[in-house]
Amino acid sequence: MPPRPQNSGRKPSGGGSRNRNRYGPPKRSTKDEEEKAVEVDGEISSVLAGTMFRVRLDSGHEVLAHISGKMRKRFIRLVVGDKVKMEMSPYDLTKARIVFRMS
Repeated sequence: MPPRPQNSGRKPSGGGSRNRNRYGPPKRSTKDEEEKAVEVDGEISSVLAGTMFRVRLDSGHEVLAHISGKMRKRFIRLVVGDKVKMEMSPYDLTKARIVFRMS
């Protein structure tokens, strides 16, 4: 029987790896994600199908918005006239995600 190799095919566990557990993608900082989202206030002008809403911003523009997952999970109901806080992507200013109902 030939002698067994010492390395056994494993990579050396050195300090050069950013992702120590090697499972899944490397962790991103939440600071980058927070800088990308633009928070705006608005008022719901119409309720559409599939938990979608037409929201009028304070500037007069109208955007298409959907409810965030946490609001859906907590069964937060929204009606016409509610003031809401939204997050918008700087890349598409016609769509938004509703994250908070103020009244």
